[in-house]
Amino acid sequence: MDTERERALLAAAHAVTFKPDYMTVDKLEAATRGHGALVIPAFAAANSLAEDIFCSIGAPEMSLMNMTVVDASAPHLPLDTIIGKAVGEAKRGGAEPANAALIVATLAYFSGSCARAGVPLGNRKLGAIARMHAGGDRTSAIALTTNKFTHRIPAFPAYLAIYEALMDKKLTRLDGAVLPPFVAGGGVMGHAALGEDYNIPELARNAAKVGTEALMRSMEGAGTTPYPLWPALIAAAVTMELVHPDALLGEEFGKFGQVDSAYLAGKGAVEAAKLPEKLHMRGTGEEYDTVRVVGDFGLILKDVGGPSVIGSMVTNELFAGFQESAMIGAGFSGGPVNVPLGHLAGDILPALRLLLANGGDVEATATAIRDYKMQSFIDPELALCGLNTIVRKAEVVNRGSVTEACIRASEPVRDRAIYRRAAKVYEMLKAGNSLEEAAGALDDERRALVERRGSAALSGFTGKEIRFRFTEIGPHARRTDGFTAKFWGFDPKVSYDIAIDGRDYHIENLTARVVPEYALEGKGRDDPDMGTAVFVGAVLTQEMQYIGHTIINMVVPAAVAAALGTGPAEAAKKAAKGAYLTNAIAGGREAAEKVAELAQTVYASLGKPLEGVE
Repeated sequence: MDTERERALLAAAHAVTFKPDYMTVDKLEAATRGHGALVIPAFAAANSLAEDIFCSIGAPEMSLMNMTVVDASAPHLPLDTIIGKAVGEAKRGGAEPANAALIVATLAYFSGSCARAGVPLGNRKLGAIARMHAGGDRTSAIALTTNKFTHRIPAFPAYLAIYEALMDKKLTRLDGAVLPPFVAGGGVMGHAALGEDYNIPELARNAAKVGTEALMRSMEGAGTTPYPLWPALIAAAVTMELVHPDALLGEEFGKFGQVDSAYLAGKGAVEAAKLPEKLHMRGTGEEYDTVRVVGDFGLILKDVGGPSVIGSMVTNELFAGFQESAMIGAGFSGGPVNVPLGHLAGDILPALRLLLANGGDVEATATAIRDYKMQSFIDPELALCGLNTIVRKAEVVNRGSVTEACIRASEPVRDRAIYRRAAKVYEMLKAGNSLEEAAGALDDERRALVERRGSAALSGFTGKEIRFRFTEIGPHARRTDGFTAKFWGFDPKVSYDIAIDGRDYHIENLTARVVPEYALEGKGRDDPDMGTAVFVGAVLTQEMQYIGHTIINMVVPAAVAAALGTGPAEAAKKAAKGAYLTNAIAGGREAAEKVAELAQTVYASLGKPLEGVE
């Protein structure tokens, strides 16, 4: 039946989804050129790899799954073609050469390629192959940097600690001063007992351990939490510059060919960082040996060139594909908090692995992605909306099985989210409520959902019974200017009540008062539950603060109101005012006006007869 309600809802839904940029205030167009974020180049490279893996007309050898042999003495490998195509797509998406190389090497590794791809004479390693095809410059691991956790720490502390210990002769019991001539440097040591049973295992393990500890202490010294993943990866890379990279260790460590120097570097780094023994891929549940992964990435990173901090950031987000991402300090995009779209690369590795597990079946992969995301986020509906937005923008660069699976996973949830909101706004407006009230009601719903689901999720994470309720979310925690008065996300004044195992706390002004007092003055640190109260508040504050990734609580009300006759500028202004939580950062009102204009045009068209047809 053709009714006003039907036309209004259709016009609103079409306008909101007309292009990805209307769903967010994150700067998607800039991201297509790699400015500040490399999530789109990562999706582009993943699509390229997936198409080579599953291309129905490709030769059997054109598969990364066959690139696991290391005894490949050839000037050109099938892997070269695959890597070359993938780095080309990453660069077309805006990644500069070193970052493109790191992205592709990471994706290729987890798609089945070996960190080594040739015999010692050719010395073909995955990081170097990716760097050469990307056209990146050769440099050392000194160019590496941790992911940005407020600050980032370059590799220098690892070098300093390792080489000071080296000069003090503390990393191995073998003293080179006692060796007769012609022992070191050849088969008598390097591929014999002294090297492979004693010196190399000790040097690799101890150097990586020292380097990891130095980077973690440096992070603490910079005032950041010592998240362990990047210190371990960088220390392994610095170590693999030092240690014989192709040495296979003695039978004490495993069967011939199974344990190499990189594995011992990984072991030392994992021990120092206290990383879990195993990692598990989201969606597939596949188990990875953490030591093997860290050691292999030491090999990759030492050869891959000089990626920038955003290269480290997107790689960190790729590691969010592991279920243990929060534990190891990997990316934010694995949940439970919804983060800005520039970080949203955490579904790429699971999508690739699910495609492999499902023989390229996109629909089965999509179902698995949707299922694990529904379980991993405080607000899974908006998690899938955000994924849909960034993936649709990524398809501006290229299309493939990875983006298709992510779109199919998220599209039904996104459409339901928009329809449900549009219907609620329509009913409220027809009942006499103002547009501001309708938009505000949507934000009230989200606030209650975050309180309820956040309490449950963080109860499970902490092992304590958590009950949480915001008492204030607004601007000007410490500032007084007009801009931050409009957009609370830039200076959030957040207060809340929290009960921890039945004990009540009230936190007044988390960001400007409680956190500085706790961190700098020690206030509350004698209470073991105070840290939990701050932690829970920090998590749920950021869940509310990052809402700029999906602004449907603002653009949907504006679209419905405009379809019913309100001027687009007025509809946008009122929707922005009403959506008091969604209007956290600038840009929402402008997007809402564009959506309102389109909704009004579509609504008017739906009521006209078909032109040119008798």
